[in-house]
Amino acid sequence: MSHHRASKVSKSIIVIGSGMGGMAAAARLAKRGHKVKVFEAASFAGGKCRTEVISGFSFDTGPSLLTLPAVYRDLFVKTGKRLENLVQLSTVDPSFTYIFDDGKRVTFPNLSHSGTVLAITESFGAQAGDAWHQLLTRAEKMWGASRQAFVESELRSPFAMLKSPSLLRDLKTIAPFTSLRDLVRSYTDNVYIGKIIDRYATYTGSDPRKVPAVLLTIAFVEEAFGAWHVSGGVGTLAKSLESRLSDLGVELHLNTKVDQIITKSGVAIGVKLANGQIHNSDVVIANADAELVYNQLLEKSSKTRSARKSLNKATASLSGFSLLLGLRGSSELDHHTVFFPKDYDAEFDSIFDKKMPVEDPAIYICNPNDSKMKRAEVDESWSVLINAPRHQPKDGFNWDEKSSKEYSEHIIDLMEAKGLDIRSRLEVLEYRSPANLERNVNAPGGSIYGTSSNGARSAFWRARNRSKIKNLFLVGGSTHPGGGLPLVGISAEIVAEAVEENSEQ
Repeated sequence: MSHHRASKVSKSIIVIGSGMGGMAAAARLAKRGHKVKVFEAASFAGGKCRTEVISGFSFDTGPSLLTLPAVYRDLFVKTGKRLENLVQLSTVDPSFTYIFDDGKRVTFPNLSHSGTVLAITESFGAQAGDAWHQLLTRAEKMWGASRQAFVESELRSPFAMLKSPSLLRDLKTIAPFTSLRDLVRSYTDNVYIGKIIDRYATYTGSDPRKVPAVLLTIAFVEEAFGAWHVSGGVGTLAKSLESRLSDLGVELHLNTKVDQIITKSGVAIGVKLANGQIHNSDVVIANADAELVYNQLLEKSSKTRSARKSLNKATASLSGFSLLLGLRGSSELDHHTVFFPKDYDAEFDSIFDKKMPVEDPAIYICNPNDSKMKRAEVDESWSVLINAPRHQPKDGFNWDEKSSKEYSEHIIDLMEAKGLDIRSRLEVLEYRSPANLERNVNAPGGSIYGTSSNGARSAFWRARNRSKIKNLFLVGGSTHPGGGLPLVGISAEIVAEAVEENSEQ
């Protein structure tokens, strides 16, 4: 990771959107001496990374845990502050409890491969424990083969990989034309391990039957680098980054929508706001969904044709339906709990093929063991996330108020059938549907991660960080290397380096 030396030439930079990627890129570039303005359509910064307080209960309505905290430690120290001086991080132990439809369960300890193997062995037998060990050994090798070339580097062309001296060995390790599901089945037929690893595909909004096997690295990253909680809610991280922007002299304009990226002779030269104002700049960085950038903010041209074509080829990521439940008293539910359905494939069929809400979905519950998030330090704040189809009223499902309320009640019925006491404790009930996501953070259809990782070529269908329009860059979850807090942070570093390289040419 590079150190942020002062830039030789100070540039004027406009960032469209104040999601974590946009703010991280703005902070890195401001630290180098560039003049940065951020225009955000919403009334708040942070994008999907947000902690909402409702009647004394605090809910993470976006990311509910942090992995690879080193990405944000690097960001903050490189921009002048230590992360630990601004937020309090703690490991979540146990990291996850998985409960299956037949009543079997397993609890994963945090930051312990041997502990996880032991837990699986005790729950499902020695063969299952050995299979997990073999799979995570493979995942570690995949991480080593893909981290630098695919994750931490700008992915400008598939042909760039041909220069790697370890190409053949790496390809054998990564198995690019094997799906995650097929790779797991080559190691074990244990249905419990299969469901746990299938779930990692949903971290990227994808279908485990179609995503490349390399997504197994998510299991390794989570186990090796841990699941972390931010005291007061993960949204506190966004607030701290917003504060860094202020300290670095970045101009953050909330409630300020950008209508157009202005180009001249194939070069980005500024933006036009919804109120008609024109703001010129040397560089434009779009932290908006790539679909919006290429289909709404830019005029169609030969320079944008290939990007639009790639986005059209890709499958949009799934969305999410969230329940925010403020509950009186306390329970024995762990910080992170996942209830798996009997038929997990039916979930992916419903979302990607039928475009309908899942009748019997996997249910993820985040019950933070954090007194700052509990009402009166006792009452629990549950964030419940269900994978869901996008909001597509014309050719899919319409997440209107009526359907959202009905689905809320259906999910609570399912949770109570699993033995969870909800209605007798209920103080707060709110939902966040894919339609809410689309409205609140300008995510088309409510897709959480832009495009999914479905298909061997999905990485090359994802929007590149460096547009073919000169001086236009893209950052955030809909661009390379992908969604989620760690990858978005890495995306910001890639873009900052690309802008700097472009400035010195």
